[in-house]
Amino acid sequence: MDTEFLGIADLAEVPRVAVVVDVMRAFTVAAWAFGQGAEEIVLAESLDDALALKERHPDWVALKDGPPAPGFDTVNSPGTLRSLDLSGRTVVQKTTAGTVGALAVKEAQLVLCASFVVAEATAQLLRTRESGSVTFVVTGEDGQADEDLACAQYIARRVTGAGTDAAEFLRRAAESRAATELAEGVRQGVHPDDIALCLELDRFPFAMVATLEGPLMVLRPHAMPSLTDEDPV
Repeated sequence: MDTEFLGIADLAEVPRVAVVVDVMRAFTVAAWAFGQGAEEIVLAESLDDALALKERHPDWVALKDGPPAPGFDTVNSPGTLRSLDLSGRTVVQKTTAGTVGALAVKEAQLVLCASFVVAEATAQLLRTRESGSVTFVVTGEDGQADEDLACAQYIARRVTGAGTDAAEFLRRAAESRAATELAEGVRQGVHPDDIALCLELDRFPFAMVATLEGPLMVLRPHAMPSLTDEDPV
């Protein structure tokens, strides 16, 4: 498998297969939303678009980065989201980096959204699709976020080598700028357990596939049977 690791701004053309990585916290939050029963996640272009979708669909659950805000139901925090019952609900998500990255590659043939909590499932799906060339989109810090790059590199190695040890990759994420800012309260809308939850390897037995459905980019879980049998959520 040929791989490249690019920031959002470095995407010169639409890749055939894209894995969009946001560990802290968009795609850890998305995985938790599915774990809490959400049916689908609509990735919003802007805060105004998220609010407009929420206004048209009052039963949808809207979330964003930062502190609570009028019109939004919750924040982009796995620690907060895990206490919500989202059974059968549609979630609207708008974040600073993760959703932006996914929308930047929305025309790709296959778009996966990933973090450590779905790393093995993502790698397995890439293997089953026999993806010859994969672009990993490192969303944080203009492509320099070490937690996202570490996760992307780990997934890439898992696609081709089952014996890859996650410890060093998780260490890099734990020592990243994002983790420090979450721990020190620089970023708002943070639950005390967020960092630990973002570093919980393979918590969920599904990959997350984003597809264009009309004007909307919609994210859904894609269960990997071998993981589901061995490691139920």
